[in-house]
Amino acid sequence: MADLGGKTGELGLSSRSTGRREILRDGALAPGNPPDPVPCSLGSGDGAWKQGERLHKMLLGNEEVATSGDAAQPDDQAILERKMRSVQDLLQLFYLTGLSGKQTKHGVCFCISTAFEGTYLDSFHLDLATKPRVQIRRHSVPVFIPLEQLARKHLQTDIRRFLSALSDHLNAYVGRRYQADQLQERFSGHLEGTLQRNSLCNVLVFRYNTSGQEETFPFSARLLYGDPCRSLPTEAVVSCAPGAAASLAERTAAHSDAFRRLPLHRALEVLSSPRESLQEAP
Repeated sequence: MADLGGKTGELGLSSRSTGRREILRDGALAPGNPPDPVPCSLGSGDGAWKQGERLHKMLLGNEEVATSGDAAQPDDQAILERKMRSVQDLLQLFYLTGLSGKQTKHGVCFCISTAFEGTYLDSFHLDLATKPRVQIRRHSVPVFIPLEQLARKHLQTDIRRFLSALSDHLNAYVGRRYQADQLQERFSGHLEGTLQRNSLCNVLVFRYNTSGQEETFPFSARLLYGDPCRSLPTEAVVSCAPGAAASLAERTAAHSDAFRRLPLHRALEVLSSPRESLQEAP
């Protein structure tokens, strides 16, 4: 079986690191290259229900469910009700998290689609073997996502929780990466050089101004994302260059608050409003 994960942090900062790997590790797939067969959407209606039930039975047991024919015995009825509730939960999870799946000869392959504020970003694939126990055969999850820890904690006992937790980590990561990319692409004139980030994009460092027209960059920001399942920072430290005007130093608290509350590129857009730019002028 493939190694499920890797170390969860690459703390060294680089000017650009997306976390993509052509070959992630033994048994891992490059993002965007699904295993054969290609996962497909579960769809809706009876087809989705039947597919969800098949996936549920593969992952959580093979006991028969009486759905037609002879009247179900009390024990069978209890099993049916329990399985139907589980299938409903699984399909709701698929709908809410962008999951899709397809049966394979080894078990099931899941595709986890990610997005940030309605913008589709990346898809990651997870190929599971279901016998004699649920195991990960191949995957395209980046090495710095704690896949192995999540699998040890949830995979054998609660597949829904495992997929939900993995989706949370992946969506938060691509959301942070997307914000950093947007800041660099849309506000390069406000930045001194290139934004510094690590692979997980949970540490961002940059110098900036709010006018976009000055050659000086009086503000310095360091954003820390302490919650791996969030795309907004838990800490934003903003400071002024030595010798900067007192009026600029007074605005660092407001800048820090904006970076904590808003997506990164949107925060700088707000801070770069005409009023803010005029206040920055000496």
